[in-house]
Amino acid sequence: MPHLHLGADELLTTTRAVRKRLDLRRPVEREVIAECAALAQQAPNGGNAQMAHFVAVTDPAQRAVLAAVWNRGHREFNPDPGRARALYGERVWGSLEHLAAHLHEVPVHLVPCRAIGVPRAELGHFHWANVFADAHMATWSFMLAARERGLGTCLTTLHLQFEREAAEVLGIPFEAVVQTALVPLAHTIGTDFKPGPRRPVEAVLHWDRW
Repeated sequence: MPHLHLGADELLTTTRAVRKRLDLRRPVEREVIAECAALAQQAPNGGNAQMAHFVAVTDPAQRAVLAAVWNRGHREFNPDPGRARALYGERVWGSLEHLAAHLHEVPVHLVPCRAIGVPRAELGHFHWANVFADAHMATWSFMLAARERGLGTCLTTLHLQFEREAAEVLGIPFEAVVQTALVPLAHTIGTDFKPGPRRPVEAVLHWDRW
């Protein structure tokens, strides 16, 4: 798989949430997914025994079920499209609606997971934060590795409102393993992504106090 040979700063500033520019017709090679997963395992984490797992869903029937679960979560979270459009802005809402309509066609649904070792009911806020931190750091590393290989990703969490149903579809032991996201993964249509509009750093960087 050819690399884009992006510098670190360019990689960090051009790894976008890709929804509209995912190539729905081109399959993603298994070896490329494996490469990204191997690199993701080098992400920092709370302990070497607490590594993230990834379920790479390529079967069309399973993707269709996951997409239906995700869309139900989308409707639950955004029950008023007009209000959501005003909140997100036309560009973001349009791309989200595009993903909702085509998620089942995205060639890979990547589901990051983390084993928890204790019953869910025993996890407090601190422990949940650690579970998601470990998984999200590895997921972001996967997404960076994917970008370098000409692939697009978008970290989504809407299906987690119905996580148990997704666990049944994927054979994930619900009480022992937590899903932390669903990441659509595909080759991108073009690779010329630019930094996104952001607030100036002075608006988000606080010194010593809030």
